Parts: sequence; structure tokens; C-alpha cells
Amino acid sequence: MLLTGMDSYAQLITVLVVFVVVLAIAAVVTKYIARYQKSLGSGSNVEVLETAQIATGKYIQLVRLGETYAAVAVCKDTVTMLCQIPEEQIVRKDMVQEMKFRELLSGVLRREQVPQHEEDALRKPEGEQTDGFDQEQ
Repeated sequence: MLLTGMDSYAQLITVLVVFVVVLAIAAVVTKYIARYQKSLGSGSNVEVLETAQIATGKYIQLVRLGETYAAVAVCKDTVTMLCQIPEEQIVRKDMVQEMKFRELLSGVLRREQVPQHEEDALRKPEGEQTDGFDQEQ
């Protein structure tokens, strides 16, 4: 009777180990297939740069078609070209300088350590016109 209890625990552990191994293999194969399909679908002439959802099932996409940039509306059953956009108006993610958290934090820490006389120099001169949103309260 004691051996049957141990056998059931051994079977349970074996099934769990096999389950984890199958999950790991499925994850690796899925990543490999996704990478393979992405390489097949990535051409040098067509690229979706940005997508913005405007309603359920309705999107505006910024696409590059060769050397031409266009905004298209994508709905459930239709795709409509909205307009062409000049290349100089496009801001790409790789062109935007992303600030790392460490740089942001060091900038905040430096701001807190600014002496009072330098902080006064950073403020706007008296009498400067403002829109009222940047006033300290």
C-alpha cells in the first residue's frame, strides 16, 4: 500500500515534467516560426510605420510605399488612402532620441542640487508674457 502511494506521486511528477518540457518546446518553436515569417514578410518597399486606432476595428496607418509616404484608413472590409505625406514631415522612432531612465533620473537629481542663485537665473524675467499655464502656485 505504501508503494502505490509513492507510485502515484512519481507518476504525477513525471506528468508535470513532461508537460513543462512540451510547453518549453512549443514556446521555442513558436518564436522560431514567428521570426521566420517576419523575415519572409519584410520587404524593402512596403513598411507600416505607425498605427493609431480611431474606433473599434478602424485604424489610421502611416505606411511607406517605396519612397512615398501615405496615410491610409483601414476598416473591417476596406482600405482607403487618405493623403500622401512629404518625407520631411515624417518623424520616425529611430530618429527620435529616447532618453534612458538613468539619464532622466540624473537630470532630476541635478535639478534638485542647483544652488538658489542659479535657480533664480533659470526663471523667466519679470514682465514676460505668459499664457498663464506655467505660473507657480
